[in-house]
Amino acid sequence: MTHRNMSTQPARIAPDAPPLGFREFVALVAALMALTALGIDSMLPALPAIGDALGVKTANERQLVITAFLIGFGVAQLAHGPLADRFGRKPVLGVALAAYVIANFVAAFSASFELLLIARFIGGTAIAASRVVTVALVRDCYSGRAMARVMSLAFIVFMAAPVLAPTVGQTILLFGSWRLIFAMIGVISAGVLLWFWMRMPETLHPIDRMPLSFRRLAGGWRMTITDRWSLGYTLASTALMGALYGFINSVQQIVFDVFDAPKLLVLVFAITASTMAVANFLNSRIVMVVGTRRISHSALVGLILLSGLHLVVALAGWETLATFAVIQALTMGCFGLATSNFSAMAMENMGAIAGTASSVQGFTTVTVGALIGAGIGQAFDGTTVPLFLGFFVAGLIALAIVALVERGRLFRPT
Repeated sequence: MTHRNMSTQPARIAPDAPPLGFREFVALVAALMALTALGIDSMLPALPAIGDALGVKTANERQLVITAFLIGFGVAQLAHGPLADRFGRKPVLGVALAAYVIANFVAAFSASFELLLIARFIGGTAIAASRVVTVALVRDCYSGRAMARVMSLAFIVFMAAPVLAPTVGQTILLFGSWRLIFAMIGVISAGVLLWFWMRMPETLHPIDRMPLSFRRLAGGWRMTITDRWSLGYTLASTALMGALYGFINSVQQIVFDVFDAPKLLVLVFAITASTMAVANFLNSRIVMVVGTRRISHSALVGLILLSGLHLVVALAGWETLATFAVIQALTMGCFGLATSNFSAMAMENMGAIAGTASSVQGFTTVTVGALIGAGIGQAFDGTTVPLFLGFFVAGLIALAIVALVERGRLFRPT
């Protein structure tokens, strides 16, 4: 079979119709995406218990349980994308989900912190397929504002995971060991794997399958990083994701140590996650009319203003748990509006190589973002200042990048 020239052939236009019912399609996409959040956020209440059980010396070192997962999640996306473009979406994601189930059960029975980190890294590499293949799968079926709408609706369901995951983790700790949390993730992942395998057909058209070759991969990577929208909005998302991962790394210690309110961690996390869900629902209702640029650019400016306000509050010594929860929740709402649209805009010209492009974009946003987030987390000094400074600087960097991409023409309708 002759493969088309990636540098000259226009992207296949998505049919804007899923291979199964719209509601089930969105729910399945959301469930696949939620497995990643579940693997991260359910750990937060258990970090002190994990540290005590496995002899972790410092509180900041416990953050490696999150960072190891994120690094694996980011790096592996470079492999999952080309594999999905060659062999199809379904077999690649099916094998990866099975590996994720196994990795979580290995983590559940880990006898050392080192083995736990290895299992977490492997689990991250496996579940990375859910990010790459899911975005490519949606791009197979939708494009433009319709794709942004689908991703926003999926994010509404997806954001239930951060709301519920810490609660589930905390509940398990009341009745059993932290090891049961990993076992629970394994069981849920097995259920999603069964649902996906039985209901989702292959969405990659046979003529769109790409050969596995260095030349082809290099061509796909080159297209992804030389397209102005793809590169620019990927880098802007990377800056914001770094701030998000800094929050995830720091929030347990902030609530436990700064505010001495460990029982309120679940509530604080639920509040911040809920505003992100509301923001994505709002985006799904208005994006077809208002447009991705107007929404995301306005949200980015809002994020900068709110994080700057929060930094002033922290430096002035006015910080309370209430101010932390409220201002951070509003900031997360802006984050949700910005990043969901940034992702759609980054993929707009990548239809011909959706899997490869998604893998490169995911590798960049997650791996670099995880390193930025680890830096923010390790800077924790018993105050909230490092976190808010991280959000403020990340927002400014993202705004500068977006301004360059748009050549100064922000808030455009199209």
